Amino acid sequence: MQLNSALQAAIDLTAGAAGGTACVLVGQPFDTAKVKMQTFPNLYRGLIECAVKTYKQVGFRGFYKGTSPALLANIAENSVLFMSYGFCQKAVRKLSGLDKHAVLSDLQNAAAGSFAAAFASLALCPTELVKCRLQAMHEMQLSGKITRGQNTVWAVVKSILQNEGPLGFYQGLSSTLLREVPGYFFFFGGYELGRSFFTSGGKSKDELGVLPLIVSGGFGGISLWLIVFPVDCVKSRIQVLSMTGKQAGFMGTLVSIVRNEGLLALYSGLKPTLIRAFPANGALFVAYEHSRKLMMKQFDLDPY
Repeated sequence: MQLNSALQAAIDLTAGAAGGTACVLVGQPFDTAKVKMQTFPNLYRGLIECAVKTYKQVGFRGFYKGTSPALLANIAENSVLFMSYGFCQKAVRKLSGLDKHAVLSDLQNAAAGSFAAAFASLALCPTELVKCRLQAMHEMQLSGKITRGQNTVWAVVKSILQNEGPLGFYQGLSSTLLREVPGYFFFFGGYELGRSFFTSGGKSKDELGVLPLIVSGGFGGISLWLIVFPVDCVKSRIQVLSMTGKQAGFMGTLVSIVRNEGLLALYSGLKPTLIRAFPANGALFVAYEHSRKLMMKQFDLDPY
């Protein structure tokens, strides 16, 4: 039994890594635009302007700045997230007095996803910090906030260690938790609700094809971002601007943005995020579900 549980955890972790990789490869250009627009809303009036300026200034590769840490961030987050999701689903069954083979409701799956996100945040924060700084490095130099950019992953990591110490990698942890925990309630809830819609004719969720998984994953992604985007905006500001020194913290940064730039500044970059949500999260769940199903079949394991 313990061997099966360990193998199940390893499968969930590996399938989560596959999903995270697919998510980044599909959605990275939109994520780069989102971070730039969140951190420097006065430089870009919209997604098209951001895309055109980025291409003119640094070329096509500018859209893939931070891809290496983004891959690390998503692989780390989704590996831990989906492994924890499996454990949390078991915990929810136990707390609800259900049999271990019982199918959870969409609400129960959403709760399990929310609990799992707390663990994933600890793996995500350091790598996402590096990713955000790399993505906004050009704008930080243009604005005069820094005189010399660290244009490689190692240079950013070295700078954090030298100037802020190991704990510097957790700049923005509180806002990451504030984003992830409620956000993944709606993420998994939206995804499971979408799958339930496609199985209303009597099909099993395990029998769904690629298109229903893409639509369900996209719906889950949009549900997450519509709820937590202002929190993500504050997180991006803290993580990028902490290059210039200690930031005010979550509430201080939030109040400063609203007071100086208005409430709508918290939604800068929402358009590329919502455009990205369908293909990126669709790819995530297609890769996760199919790789998980393949490995479960290979080892002849119970899907629950």
